[in-house]
Amino acid sequence: MPDPGNQDTEGQDTKGQPDIASAAFFGLCPRCGARTLFDGVAKFAPRCRACALDLAQFNVGDGPAAFLTLIVGAVVAVLAIWLQLSVEPPFWVHALLWIPFTTALVIGGLRIAKAWLLGAEYRRRAGEGRIKDE
Repeated sequence: MPDPGNQDTEGQDTKGQPDIASAAFFGLCPRCGARTLFDGVAKFAPRCRACALDLAQFNVGDGPAAFLTLIVGAVVAVLAIWLQLSVEPPFWVHALLWIPFTTALVIGGLRIAKAWLLGAEYRRRAGEGRIKDE
């Protein structure tokens, strides 16, 4: 019988699996914990190379991108306005500073958000809606 301390909210045995935060920040497979989640900058691998978990079955969608755009846009806008009002740098300083900063935040945040949602779907065994009689 599994130890209750090693179960998630659905009663699934989670012993040996990374927690969702670690899996998201380091790109770990939600089943085995290997660093095989991504096959590109922000593209999931089709399956885990270590345990063969089919990662294509998870549908993260565009939710992370939409929220990330709003959050990063607000952070960058506030910081750019603060910098302009406090130091008044020339325009090229803003371009040199905010374009790479925004790019890094979007790519890094997208990886984390997508991995977080995939890990949550795996833990909660989320899937397509099914009719009980079928």
